[in-house]
Amino acid sequence: MEDGPDEAHRRPEGLDDLTVQALGKLSEALETTERVRGHLYAMHQLTGTADFQLDEAVSLFMQAGHEELAERIQRELIGRNVTPGHWTFQLVEEYDDGYWSEFRALEREAREKLAGGRRHLYEAELKERRRTHGRTGHEAR
Repeated sequence: MEDGPDEAHRRPEGLDDLTVQALGKLSEALETTERVRGHLYAMHQLTGTADFQLDEAVSLFMQAGHEELAERIQRELIGRNVTPGHWTFQLVEEYDDGYWSEFRALEREAREKLAGGRRHLYEAELKERRRTHGRTGHEAR
């Protein structure tokens, strides 16, 4: 079996170190936006959970005779926008359709233009430098 990265993770002929490093940094930045997106979805789900939990709090306050507080929570918090005019699903959609989509498109364009579409070249070369060649558990593929 051949050693080293597979063809999809080998640097194209003539691609310089600085460009591989720049593509790696761009990929790393994209990975960070993926984490941001995950956090936005977490915020979306947690905010929705909190909104439904308020229903129970309102019910308990009503049962305990705190109608004014229960009505205020009902009126002021349940179903409230998290930012002017937006529920969390709208924030997620705007992020997905705008910044995140543009970021992904530009990262893909850079890879296609400069590296024949190959992904993670920097990481593949890092793996080659860091693994113990010939040792079980350190195989290239």
